[in-house]
Amino acid sequence: MTQSAMRKFMDKIWTKVVSIRDEGQKEYAHTDKNVFANFERTGNLLGVDREKILMTFFLKHVDGIAAYANGHKSQREDITGRITDAIVYLCLLWAMVDEGREHEEL
Repeated sequence: MTQSAMRKFMDKIWTKVVSIRDEGQKEYAHTDKNVFANFERTGNLLGVDREKILMTFFLKHVDGIAAYANGHKSQREDITGRITDAIVYLCLLWAMVDEGREHEEL
């Protein structure tokens, strides 16, 4: 694949990632005022921080990706869906880190 083709491919992927994240916001967060609401609700129920909840959800997809890489091609969710979700979770984690840094600076 050429560099130019890869750039176009990544643009296509990013459009999909943003769309999936927006859909997830409605489905899981139940509000547009707090993108982390689902992780915080679950964390409160279990007594752990939102980052650990996010990592738990993220690792489910990593496990599926690893299974695919190890030859398990028939999965309940398409592998590209798992990869997309993993990217979304990493972006959300980055946002949590960034938000935490902003609070530390105050």
